Amino acid sequence: MKRQVPLALCFLFGVAMIYTQFSPHQYSDAIYKEVIKWGLIISPFALVLAVVTLIQTHASRIRFRAEHWQYSFVVFIGMVVMVLAGVPFGEQNTVLVWLYDNVQVPMDATMFSLLAFFIASAAFRAFRARAFEATLLLITAMFVMLGNIPVGDLIWNKVMTWIPLPESWTAPTDGASWLRQWILDVPNTAARRGIILGVSLGVISQSIRIILGIERSYLGGGD
Repeated sequence: MKRQVPLALCFLFGVAMIYTQFSPHQYSDAIYKEVIKWGLIISPFALVLAVVTLIQTHASRIRFRAEHWQYSFVVFIGMVVMVLAGVPFGEQNTVLVWLYDNVQVPMDATMFSLLAFFIASAAFRAFRARAFEATLLLITAMFVMLGNIPVGDLIWNKVMTWIPLPESWTAPTDGASWLRQWILDVPNTAARRGIILGVSLGVISQSIRIILGIERSYLGGGD
């Protein structure tokens, strides 16, 4: 029963949601809205489960002195302070707003700043022209980066003065920005759509496996 009931519920709701998406009938629309309401009711329980799991995880790290276990105390302190400041007095409490503006926002900015350095490091390793694909990636990235800064248009205008052009054709002064936008709108959009299409097909096949009970890893086992 521990496996049969979840499998039956998964099959039932999977088929019901497929029916609501491909049937324009008013009954299917009513079923869809009702399931959405159920999801809103279940969401708070999922939040409570996530909080309990977080507490258990960090309590275990402290108990067994795992690596960097001291930071688990920071998690508990931050959680308790934000709950005490927000739950009794509401989201407009001055203490909660001050903590968010002066602690949360600067920490987010710091994390994104560090992420920029990691991206730059990864780009330096990826853009090494050791193969045709890497060279193509390097050239494209250079055009996109130059198109995002004013010096890109200055370089474009300088290069255009060296190229003989017909008198009836005038080179655009923002050619670097135009080239960057063309790369983003045409080749980049085509590649993104191909990736999204492939991911969508993978999601559909995986969903069918889950609905039919072939994929059962979400039950906590490999069988």
